[in-house]
Amino acid sequence: MTKPSSELTREIITRISDFKLQNEHTVEGRVISNTDGIVKASGLSQVAYMATVQFPGQRLGVAINLEEREVGILVLGDHLGIKTGDTVIATDSLLSLPVGPGYLGRVVNPLGEPLDGKGKITGPTHPQPLEKIAPSVTKRQPVDTSLATGIKAIDALVPIGRGQRELIIGDRGIGKTTLALDTIVNQKDQGVICIYVAIGQKTARVAQIIDRLDHSGSLAHTIVVAANASDPASLQYLAPYTGVTLGEFFMAQGKDVLVIYDDLSKHAWSYRQISLLLKRPSGREAYPGDIFYLHSRLLERACRLSDDQGGGSLTALPIIETQSGDISAYIPTNVISITDGQIFLEPDLFYSGIRPAISVGLSVSRVGGNAQQPVTKQVAGRLRLDLAQYRELAAFAQFSSDLDAATKSQIEQGKRATEILKQPQGEPLPLADQIIPLWAVVHNHLADIPLEKISEFEIYLRSFARRQGKKLLTHISTGHKLTAELEQSLLTLVTDCKKEWLK
Repeated sequence: MTKPSSELTREIITRISDFKLQNEHTVEGRVISNTDGIVKASGLSQVAYMATVQFPGQRLGVAINLEEREVGILVLGDHLGIKTGDTVIATDSLLSLPVGPGYLGRVVNPLGEPLDGKGKITGPTHPQPLEKIAPSVTKRQPVDTSLATGIKAIDALVPIGRGQRELIIGDRGIGKTTLALDTIVNQKDQGVICIYVAIGQKTARVAQIIDRLDHSGSLAHTIVVAANASDPASLQYLAPYTGVTLGEFFMAQGKDVLVIYDDLSKHAWSYRQISLLLKRPSGREAYPGDIFYLHSRLLERACRLSDDQGGGSLTALPIIETQSGDISAYIPTNVISITDGQIFLEPDLFYSGIRPAISVGLSVSRVGGNAQQPVTKQVAGRLRLDLAQYRELAAFAQFSSDLDAATKSQIEQGKRATEILKQPQGEPLPLADQIIPLWAVVHNHLADIPLEKISEFEIYLRSFARRQGKKLLTHISTGHKLTAELEQSLLTLVTDCKKEWLK
């Protein structure tokens, strides 16, 4: 039985309207060589830079070296199963990361895959390219809002602002990571989302860091991106870009984000390894010529957006490891020139018991007092000068036994200021607990306290203030300047505390 012509016509029209043209054209190439995770392939002349490619067995790679006859591909993950002659299929998509709020409280690798055994990342995700142009000048606003670290020496001497790039630099094992973790812990009630990027660290060390964040209650507002020492150089190279891409997602929503890169020295090492395998020309210390661009394009993505763009911020705390305190080496000088200041940790201070071992002379914040709480700026304004003069006089006093009373008094004042800036690791302090002892030492009210008892007295003073000066603590916590009346209340508080403590 044949269909009527009208029904046949309708069916033809329906089929034509439902037809969708599918482009099944694929670009295929062949593996020429595989050397430690760097694959060279031919036949991919149309592939784009940072585009993903697919190997047999669902292995992924990314094109990072485009030449006339061959393409250099960075294998993402295990490269051992890739053989010469294998087929490589190019894709039209650039290397991207699915980002979303479900990453909070999770530990992931640089590809966004969970490492904490808690299952898949839940919630909506939006793919974002790992490589992105930094926001232009017109989309930014000045950095003038404080990012409190809870560390007296930093908040008083080298303040960090939201949207700033502040380098933490020093030798191995003298407290760089500790400063960064204390800063994360202090953001628990500040509304700041933290991202900790571990690059080339031992798995056991990363596990300790995660455990500490979990026990302090800070993991809930933190994302850990881990590319461990046992992971391929490709993942270590991508790790910081994963961290900043996750941070930009939250920044675009108007939130404040802190990203810590621990550390960029190992990141540079991984990129040097990749570049040498690609046979790129090497320069100073065997680093490739674009090593400066490697870190500048990463750190320039840290900023504070204008109100028209949502007003969010991304603060970067990169960490650099020096060798024997040499800050004039290639990578340290590169990153110093990119960042807005540095916190330099000195081994001599660390081993002499001054912790955090921050060098007042070599540490600086180029944002300065613009990002400092008014009360901190008011109280600690003289502190840097006092400490600098103390270091100079202490060096001079070694060669002279006959000192006048004023010089002796200044040296004693410097010693007490140094003692008051000491702080145990893992104990970030709220603003009020920092200001009261700082005010006492700056105004020379601790001259009659024995030097070895300064730390003990500081703990007692904070406890006394919580009992006797609740109204004063409440005002200081707002960050506003101290009035003459409040300074008188502070003087009374410190005097009464000393009387009670010296009994």
